[in-house]
Amino acid sequence: MPTPLTTAAPTAPLDRHSLRRPVVRAVVVVALLVLIGFLLRAHPVDEPLARILNAAHTGTVAAVGSAVYAAFEPVPAVLLTVALTALVRIRTRRVATAVAFAGTVALTWIPSDLLKLVVGRPRPDGSVLPHPFVPVQPDPSFPSGHAVFVTALLLAVLALVPPGRRRRAIAVVGGLGVLFVVLALAVDGVHWPSDLAASVVWALAVAPVARTVWTTGVVDPLARRLEQTGRHRVRKEDRP
Repeated sequence: MPTPLTTAAPTAPLDRHSLRRPVVRAVVVVALLVLIGFLLRAHPVDEPLARILNAAHTGTVAAVGSAVYAAFEPVPAVLLTVALTALVRIRTRRVATAVAFAGTVALTWIPSDLLKLVVGRPRPDGSVLPHPFVPVQPDPSFPSGHAVFVTALLLAVLALVPPGRRRRAIAVVGGLGVLFVVLALAVDGVHWPSDLAASVVWALAVAPVARTVWTTGVVDPLARRLEQTGRHRVRKEDRP
């Protein structure tokens, strides 16, 4: 029987003081990303790199890149999250842990669209790429929702695994997976290389705050309340 993932006990109520540092760090990082996004929108300094990477979009490389892009479109990404959430529930035997996992992914991934709307950076210009992406994507480019999603997924998994050799191995393999997706999207020409780097930075900054707020502020209090309600019902049913 496989060893289950860690099933940490419900945490203490939300400690605003201990949360202050990661929140401040996330706010600073997001503000810097907004500033960098505006600068890159006006001066796409990574255009030469985008052309070099997109030149590799031929044959098998092109097929793999297109497959990666399709695999992490919103609908498949949601289905993958649901499937992994169910797996976490089975392995840990705790609904709260599974809900915390799903919430971490969602609260890291979905808000990145706000950064897209604020920055409004256009997608790479097909006229300057050897193999422009088809069909042209209408939404802004900075950051990449695909890259944010896979990074958030890895961070949510790592949060379930206790420190040690196993966690380091998952981090290395998962990091290589994120790098593979990032390179595939860059070769596709669907994002600027800097969009993809910003996506990873966003996830690294936002995921810890998203998980802490979601678990200690929502999931754990709800789990405790449900547990207390269940005990109350049991005591009531035990009365003669």
